[in-house]
Amino acid sequence: MPRQIVFTPKAAKPPATYSQAVKAAGLVFVSGTAPHDPVTGTVKGVTIQEQTRQCLTNLAAILEEAGSSLDKIVSATVVLADEDDFPGMNEEWLQWFPIDPPARQGAKLPAEIPGLKVSIAAIAEA
Repeated sequence: MPRQIVFTPKAAKPPATYSQAVKAAGLVFVSGTAPHDPVTGTVKGVTIQEQTRQCLTNLAAILEEAGSSLDKIVSATVVLADEDDFPGMNEEWLQWFPIDPPARQGAKLPAEIPGLKVSIAAIAEA
């Protein structure tokens, strides 16, 4: 399968420096997905739970466009602006992945972006 760029208007538009996702080698590699509203482009939500929900909503739309889904995620990376938000992010995460969750790692956001609390990247089966 040749490398395929994935884009959907149902998720926030990425900057020109990267794609929403790339489908290759039977996998979908989703770039870090922020809690931006697909229509307005602004950060949606003020709590970590709301922002995590929007990230996962965007991620689900991207995966659907690629012919995949959240339940096919094998690995995810959650990047937080504030490590104190970890429990709240986990609270929302468990609503989406109550059983057999994907492998996951965490990181700290390397730059301060006003209003942004979380970004989530994922690798899923195509």
